[in-house]
Amino acid sequence: MDSDPPLPETLERLDALIEEHSLKRSELLDPAMLANKAALPESTVRTLLAGGMAPAEAVNDRARARIHTLAMARLAATGRRMADLAAELHAELGISEMWARQVCDGKKVPNLELLHGLVNFFDVAGGEAFFTAPADDALNRVLLPTLRRLESDPLQALLDQFGVRGTDLRMHGSMTRLQLERLLEGVLRSVLPDEGEDRR
Repeated sequence: MDSDPPLPETLERLDALIEEHSLKRSELLDPAMLANKAALPESTVRTLLAGGMAPAEAVNDRARARIHTLAMARLAATGRRMADLAAELHAELGISEMWARQVCDGKKVPNLELLHGLVNFFDVAGGEAFFTAPADDALNRVLLPTLRRLESDPLQALLDQFGVRGTDLRMHGSMTRLQLERLLEGVLRSVLPDEGEDRR
């Protein structure tokens, strides 16, 4: 089984595909969206996308920060309070609400058993490594599915990015008018012959 390429190679291959298919890098590699998926600070993602190095941090600091990021995202998405999240963790994982609050606030480091439970609770890919991997590995894990989709089916990868499922372009998800126009231009470029070329 082939091992995953490192982040610099992933970015190099993505940039080549972005250029080849006339895509917009800022849309395909949106730092805010990637930061959300990887539970990383957006500034770290921007640095890594630009070829820089992430700040060094201890593994415990990574785990605390990523759990806190996921907890805050969940609270923002649901409109609930930290007390509600702590109660939910207590019910599902059997830890005290006080401990759950401290872990979600990023003040305490969970043990391995709790970390395993948090993988399922937050439904994250990559197991415990989601919380402990260095920032470049965390971002790479998020980028690899996009790279694989672009390499195998660039049109569907672009459709996926904008929330378009199948070929029903009327159900264009959350695309803006400009994004939909760009997508349709790409579709036409991929199926119509170039000027002066015979259609067969």
